[in-house]
Amino acid sequence: MKLQVSNTNAPVWRDVMVKSDLPAKLKPLEVLSRNLWWVWNSEGKSLFRDLNPDLWRAVGENPVMLLQQLGFERLQEILKDAKLMERIEKVYADFKAYMKVPMRKDVPSVSYFSMEYGLCNALKIYSGGLGVLAGDYIKEASDSCVDMTAVGFLYRYGYFTQTLSVDGQQIANYEPQDFNMLPLEQVLDADGKPTILEVPFPGRIVYSHIWRVNVGRMCLYLMDTDFDMNSEFDRQITHQLYGGDWENRIKQEYMLGIGGVLMLKKLGIKSELYHCNEGHAALLNLQRLVDYVQDDHLDFNTALEVVRASSLYTVHTPVPAGHDYFDEGLFGKYMGEFPQKLGISWSDLMNMGRENPDSPERFSMSVFALNTCQEANGVSWLHGEVSKKMFAGIWKGYNWAESHVGYVTNGVHMPTWAASEWKALYEEKLGAEMFQHQSDTKYWEKIYDVADKDIWALRTTMKNKFIDFVRRDFKEKWLKNAGDPTQVMSITEKINPNALIIGFARRFATYKRAHLLFSNLDRLAAIVNNPDRPVQFVFSGKAHPADGAGQGLIKRIVEISRMPQFLGKIIFLENYDMIVAKRLVSGVDIWLNTPTRPLEASGTSGEKAEMNGVLNFSVLDGWWYEGYKFCEEGGWALTDKRTFTDQGQQDKLDAEVIYTMLEKQIIPLYFENRKGGFSAEWVKYIKNSVAKIAPHFTMKRMIDDYIERFYDKEAKRYKKLHAHDFALAKEIVAWKEKVAQAWPGVHAVSVEEFNADPANTKAGEPFRTIIKLDANGLGHDLGVECVIYKIEDGQEKYEGREEFKMVGEEGNICTFELKTKLREAGTFRYAYRVYPKNAELPHRQDFAYVLWV
Repeated sequence: MKLQVSNTNAPVWRDVMVKSDLPAKLKPLEVLSRNLWWVWNSEGKSLFRDLNPDLWRAVGENPVMLLQQLGFERLQEILKDAKLMERIEKVYADFKAYMKVPMRKDVPSVSYFSMEYGLCNALKIYSGGLGVLAGDYIKEASDSCVDMTAVGFLYRYGYFTQTLSVDGQQIANYEPQDFNMLPLEQVLDADGKPTILEVPFPGRIVYSHIWRVNVGRMCLYLMDTDFDMNSEFDRQITHQLYGGDWENRIKQEYMLGIGGVLMLKKLGIKSELYHCNEGHAALLNLQRLVDYVQDDHLDFNTALEVVRASSLYTVHTPVPAGHDYFDEGLFGKYMGEFPQKLGISWSDLMNMGRENPDSPERFSMSVFALNTCQEANGVSWLHGEVSKKMFAGIWKGYNWAESHVGYVTNGVHMPTWAASEWKALYEEKLGAEMFQHQSDTKYWEKIYDVADKDIWALRTTMKNKFIDFVRRDFKEKWLKNAGDPTQVMSITEKINPNALIIGFARRFATYKRAHLLFSNLDRLAAIVNNPDRPVQFVFSGKAHPADGAGQGLIKRIVEISRMPQFLGKIIFLENYDMIVAKRLVSGVDIWLNTPTRPLEASGTSGEKAEMNGVLNFSVLDGWWYEGYKFCEEGGWALTDKRTFTDQGQQDKLDAEVIYTMLEKQIIPLYFENRKGGFSAEWVKYIKNSVAKIAPHFTMKRMIDDYIERFYDKEAKRYKKLHAHDFALAKEIVAWKEKVAQAWPGVHAVSVEEFNADPANTKAGEPFRTIIKLDANGLGHDLGVECVIYKIEDGQEKYEGREEFKMVGEEGNICTFELKTKLREAGTFRYAYRVYPKNAELPHRQDFAYVLWV
């Protein structure tokens, strides 16, 4: 018998999850970990960090995972540490006091729908600015005691984690989230079992678990389809944010909008208003229409009046290509049953998503949102103007300048994004009450009373903290990717706290123009290698996995950063997330932004920098178009004037301007006249920035704007339409139907103009016109106006409109007269417009019937 050297069978492995069992005195930590209030409460966040700093970093600042991994010995040490126990009691008491404050009753309740939310680094359900904006917004809703409920998805894989290959190529890693390790709670039924939401899809039911994220005083409810009651085809709905093909996208938007409304009904939550954050959530209004038709027995047109009056659409995208369009076949596959539910035709439903009804256009979610929401807004003043132009084709009888589309400039949640050191300074020097009055400039102006040396010392502290973070957290990543340990050590040694550090971090889309800085490498090398005035650039950001150009840009920056003349002077930090973002916006000296105007709808990273005494150097686009106007000695701007139509030529010019401004203005300001060891002029800019710019871009100001410009107005009208069994809504619909039926018969009988010869008209002369209309029974339901354009440099510019007065009525013949004066010289065009008139309409685009005569 030959003996074998080895003989063994396969091991039988058994899993066991060993969690820390918190002692009773430490149970408050568990409560705190399950509410994201700690994210923006500095004492709460530092409390978790100090339980085990190394573990806190290792778990990605996730307090749930931290508590589950704390060892028995460490728990005993905490219990014996009197000061630490006192801190736990203090933070928990502050939390309970915060939660006891009741919600405001003077502000309407709101349901807020968004595809993504950036709340903290541990909860990976966001990709970038849109998500962080939504996360900041619901945090401020909590702080401002606005009764808001948020709706979204709990993604199994979320957005990708970025790593870089040795040659700088982006690698997208989709890592599954363990929901039991996240700061959220599963919603259970009365029997303690997971609540199951049933969402009817064509030919099947898609099932969803419901998870709740406690965000201070408010709740974010997330849907999750990734479990065994669904097919693999449907489990993928909540796998990845913006993942998959167009069919997966329509399934996601169906689930978010229709499923989200059904989820709120199941939870017993009914809000006065519904806020659609981007077109992804537009189908929420389709389900709301069905509910009014089937539950309240309203006809479709009346249901639409009620839904419109209680809906707001916020658009974040400045170009048509950035909006979602679905082919009719694919759209019909999922929405084919809805016309019957609503009592309308398939053509009627498709036309609600088409700029040109009865055309072969694809279904646009944005057009549908505009047709089902009374109000709409862009996310900065400039973006509001761009949005008016972009959507003008929907209301063809009106110039884009007459559009009802408004704006609310994005802000940031200051308690989240201001470093704890800055918040401490604000509380001490500006007064603790400023946190409740963040948009009141009088509180911020107290920054001028703070000693210059204290401001400089704080900025130095933040820079050193940032540099320590880079050296500690990125050395391992660089060693893995660079392949040369000596080169990595050289990079970390060359990070200089005395240098002017300029940050550029955001999504790497080509329109962001990160390449501008590298247009002239020789000139850039001269800037960063000046021994007397050292300058360093720090880049970070992800490119969409399908964006080859954006990924190529990252690769190019990494390549340049490894050139000998730029080693340690140009640095790329991989895997841009909320932790990296906060270190950057508080640790650099300048925040650089170079988008192609006007493609930056708003941008918020520069606003976060504002809260930390970091100065902005940006194209006059998005929020900075407004911010720079508040104080031109609080940052720097590239002009908003375009010199070349060719974008390549414009890029070259803008790059030259950036180099020149750095060399002639910015770098000298930072390094020269350093009496007392610092630049008093630079500190002056910081104080100007904090006092005159920062208060205008807080999330507190933003939510107040939404309440004042949209929420209050819509809630008031919605209540009127809803009262007395929808009596006013039915009355408005009856009036609209009367006008629509009579409209084809409305025509001009005569138009008489009593004006001078157009070739010899002078400013100040009278302008008089009489128009007789056959009103076809509409009479006082009609308005007539003169629409005026001015011709300048061959271009027509909307000038305004002058209203006619009705001066006679004989049967169906109505006489309208205009008496005015020509107020200024120039070349003008004018036309006469007839429109339906009703004081109960919120704006002209609500019923955009127009007859030109």
